[in-house]
Amino acid sequence: MKGSELSVAPMHRICKKAGAERVSESAAKELAKALEDVGIKIASEAKDYAEHAKRKTVQAKDIEIAVRKIIGE
Repeated sequence: MKGSELSVAPMHRICKKAGAERVSESAAKELAKALEDVGIKIASEAKDYAEHAKRKTVQAKDIEIAVRKIIGE
């Protein structure tokens, strides 16, 4: 299985910002995998919006729309 595209150190910082006192390496790696999975879903949805608008370039507004659809915020 291929490792995540995301680095582990930022995952530690994200967990700490969320209030964790200590973060295991495996937890940081699992967070990286989860965020990458969600990121790929968002990027794919954004690509579809760009294609629907007859553009090859994914723009910030495509990402914003995709985030609202995938995450619901």
